[in-house]
Order: sequence, then C-alpha cells, then structure tokens
Amino acid sequence: MIAEKKESGTKSVIKLEHVNKSYSQDEIVFPILNDISFEITEKKLVTLMGPSGSGKSTLLNILSAIESADSGKIEIYGHNLSQASEGELTIYRRKTIGIVFQFFHLFPYLSAIENVALPLYLAGVSNSVAKTKAEEVLSLVDLDHRKAFTPKEMSGGEKQRVSIARAIVHQPKLIFADEPTGNLDSKSSKIIMDLLSRCVKDLGISVFLVTHNEEIGQSGDINLHMLDGKIQTK
Repeated sequence: MIAEKKESGTKSVIKLEHVNKSYSQDEIVFPILNDISFEITEKKLVTLMGPSGSGKSTLLNILSAIESADSGKIEIYGHNLSQASEGELTIYRRKTIGIVFQFFHLFPYLSAIENVALPLYLAGVSNSVAKTKAEEVLSLVDLDHRKAFTPKEMSGGEKQRVSIARAIVHQPKLIFADEPTGNLDSKSSKIIMDLLSRCVKDLGISVFLVTHNEEIGQSGDINLHMLDGKIQTK
C-alpha cells in the first residue's frame, strides 16, 4: 500500500485497500481499476495525474460515492463506504464532501449567490441563512461584487470560483476536484490552484484533485500518478 508517513495526532482521510473496478459489454470485461491501495492523511492537497483512460475519473467517482467498486475497501474518515446504505451515502455526499467539476455545472438561470446557496436549500437551511453563508463564501473567493451575476455574465475563471464557493458553502471536510483548471487559461488556473491551496491551509479542508496538467500534477503536498488502472510507485 502507498501511504504517507503519519504525524502524531493526524487522521486518515482516504484509505483504499485492494480496490477493483471493471465494466462489461456483452461478454467482454474491461478492467478499469486494478488492486488500488493507498492512504492519505488530513489537510493535504493531493494531486492525481495520468493520461486519458487511466482510471482517474472512475476512481474519483468511487471516492465521491457516485459509483461503487467491484471489490475492496474504501474508507473516508474511518467510515467504510463499501458497507454504507444509500441513505448514509446521501448524507456523505451532502455533508462530508464537496465536488468541483471541469465544466462548472452551474445553473445558467440562477445568480452566483443562488448557485452557491443551492446545496444549503437542498439541506433544508432557511433562505436567509443560506444567502448569508453564500455571501460569505463568495467574499472568500473574491466574488462578492459578482453575486447577482448569472454564469453567462462571468468568465470561465469566475464561474470556477463560484463552483468552488458552492463546494465549500456547507463546510465539507474533503473536496474532490475533477480537472478544475481544464477549461481555463494559465492566469485563471493559477487563481484556482491558489484558492484550493487556501482551502487546505486556511480552512483545513483536504483536497483531492485529478488533472492532466504536468505542472499542477506536481504541485500538491502529495502527488500520485495513475497508469492502466494502477497507482504508480517511484
């Protein structure tokens, strides 16, 4: 198992043991993840780099509880996702994690503040409290002056900052970011990476980031590389 050296008092955030995943078409089986094992402790920016088809997105989907593994053990903060009920997984997705997507997935007809507040509305938070919290995180990502703007009135970098604000508004312990700079220019990419680093250092949120970008792939506290469904060791 790939594991970083634990410091005294640190908690394990992600722990995978012998995780496998494959897809079938007719009678043909396509292996995607092959015996994945690693452990990551809290308050780290972790990057996962690899070519298309290497299994990165599948691994991220499993960690996000969007997909399930065929076999193996997946623990997030000591809780075994493999044995969790659908209700428990819903709570996990709603409270423990935040997700940042490459294509933003903002609602085009909602303002920035409404997009950010949406997870709180779904969790039953009152409109006034949700909007107050949304304003706070939009200020954190330096977009308080854009709170009334809709996505079509914002740049790609601004839309991604709204996406990050939405991911952290419910104060998750862990953010999964899927190619968060994939559609951005170099200046906007730096702003997004600086913001994700601040999430770790200032807010204590762990970040697990998938990327194709070589420079970003080497910029984390821990940098993993995937090839042919396996985590590569140096």
